[in-house]
Amino acid sequence: MADRVSAIETWRLSKRYGNSTAVAGLDLAIPSGCAFGLLGPNGAGKSTTIQMLLGLTSATSGRATVLGRDVAREGPEIRAAVGYVPERHHIYPWMTVGEVIRFTSAFYPTWDGVRCQELLSGYALEPNKKVRNLSRGMVTKLALVLALSHRPKLLILDEPTSGLDPLIREEFNAGVLELLRDEQGTVLYSSHILSDIENVADTIGIICDGDLLVMCPREELVARTKRIEVTLAGEVSTPLAPEGTILQKVDGAQWSLTVYGFSRATIEALEARNEITETRVVDVGLEEVFKDFVKGQA
Repeated sequence: MADRVSAIETWRLSKRYGNSTAVAGLDLAIPSGCAFGLLGPNGAGKSTTIQMLLGLTSATSGRATVLGRDVAREGPEIRAAVGYVPERHHIYPWMTVGEVIRFTSAFYPTWDGVRCQELLSGYALEPNKKVRNLSRGMVTKLALVLALSHRPKLLILDEPTSGLDPLIREEFNAGVLELLRDEQGTVLYSSHILSDIENVADTIGIICDGDLLVMCPREELVARTKRIEVTLAGEVSTPLAPEGTILQKVDGAQWSLTVYGFSRATIEALEARNEITETRVVDVGLEEVFKDFVKGQA
């Protein structure tokens, strides 16, 4: 993966609003062909990052490129080459679906009318139906049709399924997976919904308070993160944690740690630095990994 050309790169990308920091020195390198899931709680800086990548808001410092184009200088060109589905869709409600398609297609030289009709049929979107009369789920599907019909090399999704029922979310994510499978595109999928990210993304980044806490392949992230349940020989207020500890809790002689980068050396270091009567290693899923990284940051 590291040998592939990056679809998105950032170098110390930051955004501040007065004394508040929304994004803090973000370094990203998302390879072409990657399905990248950007996980973070609400207010973590996900949407601000995406807005900077699309040139919709300017960075306070740092720089970024998208599909090899400099964000600060080539925002319009980037937006024309990228498919974008935001959480809140700005689709004119008085238009019909067909009018929205004709209006939007004029902005994209690469618009594929056949592809568009296939997507409309697949999502059962009727061209003569007014947007105002569509359910929220159908509007989201229409937004995905608009994003995919010009065959973008990069699809950026910013909390696209927030508030939708599980069935609609499943259908939406199936469309994203089809893009990856058939067209070998790149996806940046930002969400706080773990199941969506787990179903689509092969690489995970966790962001909190504007900081990127970790980024690696999804399976590797889960495999290398373990929870260790320890019974100490006696009550210790501050036991010595091994390298890679992202969260710990001490309750009398009971000590629970979550460690990223776990190996046999982690246990050896733990036992060498503390008096321990029992150690148990527990596997954790992506949801627990995400929660512990965020709690540890807090």
